[in-house]
Amino acid sequence: MPFPIQRSRLVAAIALASALPAAHAQTTQPNLQDIARRLQAIEQRLGTAAPAASLDDNGLADLDQRLRIIERKLELQAEEAATKAAATPTVALSAEKGLSVKSPPPGDVEVKFKALVQADGRFFIGDEQSPQSDTFLFRRVEPTIEGSWGKLIGFRLNAQLAGDSATLNDAYLDLRFDPRATLRIGKTKTPVSLERLQSSSALAMVELGFPGELAPGRDIGVQLQGELAQSRLSYALGAYNGTPDGRDAIAANPDNDFEFAGRVFAEPWKNSAGALSGLGFGIAASHGETHGSGNNFLPRYRTPGQVQFFNYRSAVVADGDRSRWSPQAYYYRNAFGLLGEYIASKQEVLLAGARADLDHRAWQLTAGWVLTGEDAGYRGVIKPNQPFTLGSAGWGALELVARYGRLDIDDRAFPRFADPAVAASEASSWGLGLNWYLTGNLKLVANYTQTAFEGGAPRGADREDEKAFFTRAQFSF
Repeated sequence: MPFPIQRSRLVAAIALASALPAAHAQTTQPNLQDIARRLQAIEQRLGTAAPAASLDDNGLADLDQRLRIIERKLELQAEEAATKAAATPTVALSAEKGLSVKSPPPGDVEVKFKALVQADGRFFIGDEQSPQSDTFLFRRVEPTIEGSWGKLIGFRLNAQLAGDSATLNDAYLDLRFDPRATLRIGKTKTPVSLERLQSSSALAMVELGFPGELAPGRDIGVQLQGELAQSRLSYALGAYNGTPDGRDAIAANPDNDFEFAGRVFAEPWKNSAGALSGLGFGIAASHGETHGSGNNFLPRYRTPGQVQFFNYRSAVVADGDRSRWSPQAYYYRNAFGLLGEYIASKQEVLLAGARADLDHRAWQLTAGWVLTGEDAGYRGVIKPNQPFTLGSAGWGALELVARYGRLDIDDRAFPRFADPAVAASEASSWGLGLNWYLTGNLKLVANYTQTAFEGGAPRGADREDEKAFFTRAQFSF
């Protein structure tokens, strides 16, 4: 009596057998002896025990049993492959996101490796009274490690290798309790200046405008931040060691005083498709006390050409309140972008028994237009529609930018707290720039800026206008 066998299993046996090339062309339908021999060859390839290719009265039962063994072997191999895949980290490398390593499922541990390199050329025109050095330099060389360690912990380490010594830019942990409440601990950007909060790779011009000179840089402390109302409202509030205008904090608190800073920023139409979807506005402020003299306590102010035009006399002491406030806004719509901010910085100073509460102010307006039609944004042009490619029509993205700004020093600073023959009382600057995004990773920049001053020269004269032409080659991933 014939042995019953499931049709699917017999079909599978025939399919497996047919996968091997026959010894010679078959001109007739294969019989069970042929299938047995070819099944034996498959068994040998799979490493399963195979009897001699013969059939008796139980031949069909024998084929069925051998097929069951093959099926189980394949199941075990599939399970082993799945187990191995589940235990293997995922390593990914892409031009846009750099190198990342993610843990096996659920993949809640991820480490990303990124980098930013900016090589600049700086050239000054007509600098006869105050000659400046034309030079090539590395403005930023920043390797970054960031990621998540489980669902709760995020982290970022960013070093600055440009210059004569290495420094640590960012070093913090994020405790991500909720998108509405994340606690950041460590060194990070203080939430005051809109332009300073931009990524260094996304700046419209080569260097920051005047408001960045009155705002604090990176500082060490604890910061609570989050997003509300479907990311239409963001906030940050923190306590920090405190740092002078325009500078990053040193490694430790220099005066046993702390500074508090906060920022609220709204984008009411962020999730809409209307004309106001790219509008954002907010206000930021900081307040604290500081007591001491020197660079760790008092600022110096620079032009967009990075030349110092104001500093206090060496004997001046910071002695009391330091506060800042800054309304700020941006608007991005298709190829057009506009960013503006205003900042006031007040500092109590003391010199030989004379005290003053000096109030310095700055503002800027920066506009841009992407000539090739890509979307402008706070993060710059993310990726050209047609990346530059040799021998093809792709030329990347071109963005034309313009900026005007002013910084006013409190008149009460002169002549007691600052020398009018050296320090200017006002600086106003305009600039034009062209940004060429060849790819999402490579950006070439050319800027011309011109700055005029009031005071800052002997015998009550005005300091010589600064005319600077800056170039930059930027590579990032």
